[in-house]
Amino acid sequence: MSEKELIFIALFSVALLVVLSLIFLFMTFSNRKNKLIQEQLETKLNNQKRQHELELNALRAQMNPHFVHNSLNAIQYYIQLNEVEKSEDYLSKFSKLMRQFFEYSRKERISVEHEISLLKNYLDIEKLRFEDDFDFQLNIDNALDTQDLFLPPMILQPIVENAINHGIFHKKGKGEVVIDFVSINDYSFKVEITDDGIGINKSKLMNAKKKQTHTEHSSFVLEERLALLKVSKHWDVAFTIQDRADTSDKTGTKVTLIFKEGLNKDDYDH
Repeated sequence: MSEKELIFIALFSVALLVVLSLIFLFMTFSNRKNKLIQEQLETKLNNQKRQHELELNALRAQMNPHFVHNSLNAIQYYIQLNEVEKSEDYLSKFSKLMRQFFEYSRKERISVEHEISLLKNYLDIEKLRFEDDFDFQLNIDNALDTQDLFLPPMILQPIVENAINHGIFHKKGKGEVVIDFVSINDYSFKVEITDDGIGINKSKLMNAKKKQTHTEHSSFVLEERLALLKVSKHWDVAFTIQDRADTSDKTGTKVTLIFKEGLNKDDYDH
């Protein structure tokens, strides 16, 4: 072979080796990329599946059979007393609340205005049931745009129900729940749910003695759901719970949530 032929063969071999190496690297990179995409997709699907499970649990929490049973008993009680106006008012509020539960549970987000309507309806029913032993306040910041700010459904009402059933119910005398909606800026706001019941520490001790885990389970479901909402990047929700006796001479529990819509908020349908 001539020198030129040897040089050509050498250059061709090097070029072939480079091409094969590039093909190998491309295939390796593509496989890794596809595997990563598949893993991310599986993680997303698992998160969505878990989110749906938690939303179903949240709906079940709102449709607490004890609440439904107690409400129907209260309606029957007023009917037996021939208090037609009060029984009709109770039944109307109860029917509206059931419709709100089912309607809002199908949505990924609802306006603050709708959430406030649901909470007021629920609290009105509880006030009718407890009569003079229960009162509530709903304080709305004037700077809060209740129509254009949103939050995930089925978050606040179970917290309020816990405050009543596990805090105020065990208190001697009249109890109160105060809910404050406070504006932070144009895209975030704070909700504080404060009761003057026995406090979360005493409630946990009482539930432990009775071997009741419903409250702890509800708190776990709520915290896990909030974590998944944050992973989805639709929401960033900060959640804290505090026994008021830890920082003051007052009793009760204070729950604080800060809602901030995430990067993908435009994906939602209003």
